Amino acid sequence: MKLPIAVQVYSVRHEAQNDLFGVLKEIAGMGYDGVEFAGYYGNAAKDIRKVLDDNNLKAEGTHTPIGDFDDDKIEATAELHKTIGAKFAIIPWLPEEMRNSADACKATGEKLTMIAEKLKPYGLLTGFHCHEGDMRPLSNGQAAWDMLGASTPDDFILQYDTANGMSGGADPVQPILNWPGRSLSTHLKGPSGELVGESGIDWKRVFEACETVGKTQWYVVEHEEESSELTPMQAINQCLVNLRQLGK
Repeated sequence: MKLPIAVQVYSVRHEAQNDLFGVLKEIAGMGYDGVEFAGYYGNAAKDIRKVLDDNNLKAEGTHTPIGDFDDDKIEATAELHKTIGAKFAIIPWLPEEMRNSADACKATGEKLTMIAEKLKPYGLLTGFHCHEGDMRPLSNGQAAWDMLGASTPDDFILQYDTANGMSGGADPVQPILNWPGRSLSTHLKGPSGELVGESGIDWKRVFEACETVGKTQWYVVEHEEESSELTPMQAINQCLVNLRQLGK
């Protein structure tokens, strides 16, 4: 099964800060199908869309702060997504006080559900991206990830991140299996700074879980660790090479 592969532009944030459009062209040249944005580096949405179209790239989605879904901002947020062609508007992080107890998770789940409902008329889906703290059990024995999943609708995306999950003590696959159909977008990230496709994760198990139970529509490569051996651009290129060698 061949799913499209995007890269989270945050992986090459310093390069993008200097020349986003040049970075997008290079990403297209590597063979990526799309990109996920976490900021726009001062560029207008219409100009970004032109560069995407010119280079046959899709905007898989965005990482958008929760405040951008407030009533006074949501229309502009939706318009930006429409302009760049992105369907997924993922909340990348939540303050600890919104997810540090069962009551907090319940209240946050209600807020996330309201955001999801407000986005439906615009044809957008929202979701939440996991970090290690979201996977650790709280005082009631449950992780915030699972409590937020239980208190949001079935079309609310649970964007699992393989390395972040492992850092929080989770299995790289089981959280995908625990929430059928909720992994429309999945972050592929190697643990401990490894490149995607290297030995720290059983990637074939991840792919099987995503493509059967998770109903994944996009894989998103993320590589945050900088090294002296590879530049960030070289690192994301090698991640894609590794995925191609694994049949993706």
